[in-house]
Amino acid sequence: MHLVNADRRVTTSRATPGQARWWVLLLLCIGASTPANARQARHGQLKIDVIRDRMTLAMTGHPRVYLHGEIDTDAPQRFQAMMKSGRIPASSDIYLNSTGGNPIAGMALGRMFRSAGMATHLGTPRPPKHASVAAKTAVCVDACVYAYLGGLYRWAPTGMDRIGFSVPPAASTKASPGANRYLADMGIDVAALATAATPSRAGMAWMTADQMKARGLANNGKLPLTATTQLSAPTPTLELKQVGRKGTHRVTIQCSPGKTTVTAFDDVGAVRARQVAARGTRSYFQLGDTPLLGRPGDGAVVEGGSLVIRRAYPPAELVDLVSAWSFGAWVDGRSRAFRDGFSMPTHVLHKQLSDYFYACWRAAPWSPRQKKPG
Repeated sequence: MHLVNADRRVTTSRATPGQARWWVLLLLCIGASTPANARQARHGQLKIDVIRDRMTLAMTGHPRVYLHGEIDTDAPQRFQAMMKSGRIPASSDIYLNSTGGNPIAGMALGRMFRSAGMATHLGTPRPPKHASVAAKTAVCVDACVYAYLGGLYRWAPTGMDRIGFSVPPAASTKASPGANRYLADMGIDVAALATAATPSRAGMAWMTADQMKARGLANNGKLPLTATTQLSAPTPTLELKQVGRKGTHRVTIQCSPGKTTVTAFDDVGAVRARQVAARGTRSYFQLGDTPLLGRPGDGAVVEGGSLVIRRAYPPAELVDLVSAWSFGAWVDGRSRAFRDGFSMPTHVLHKQLSDYFYACWRAAPWSPRQKKPG
């Protein structure tokens, strides 16, 4: 066995068969104990960890994919290969923790996230079982922000997690044509992104959760609310629709002479709908913070894969519905701990709702509502 001493002279010694076997085993153990992602880290590559155990899938319904480290130029190719192999399926939850890297690679990852309907979060890999180390803070900077914005569903940062830019983004489309084209394709307003990133004394431009939600940079699992209207007589109709990570919520309003019908559909799948209907004892609508209480036993019904609440609505009170800050449809159970349903931010569609209200009035005028006693 040859050994190299401090002055680089080579000396020779004879190893026993037992010593030779010991050295071979030691080298094999060292190689086996170095995981692939650790070898990648030495080369500055983004690490990709996939968590798809039975408990994760039972709790979230989707695998968790942790991307941490620097976003290198080859990261999109490795991620795509894992998608093609089936290891990373569509609709996965992506957790990001990266202080930067190649912005073009970040955008390429973002495009893959969007095309596969994936959700993006900030987060660090789960510690090993029985580990006592506290959860780490996730940071998403520059190239990572572009990847994050590619998520179809984007959760705003929570706790101590932070997201932002080392250099504040410019609101001008001339600043970076490639980045602005990407942002436009992702439905992100460049000016909104620029105003959300507030420079700090340290030079970083961090974004708060409230800023991101207000400017459409984060949607916390719900796509924008949409309205479809048919305003002609004799039965003007309105449909509100919001697609979410956990299902689609719809509300339809149909007005005709002497009658207005409001129907809420919670498209959660037949199994879930039957479970909620079986546990529910009453269903009701809610305008803002005010519940329109249903009668005991007046529960929801199951139609196909939807949980449905249908009510005749007083036409004279339609003004309250269309002017409310939000509209909710809920099912209560015997226990106060059980409540299932959804709420829509209807104030964002004020003009469409106002136009529908006047179309109903023209098609089927109603008498002014009576003043409530007291």
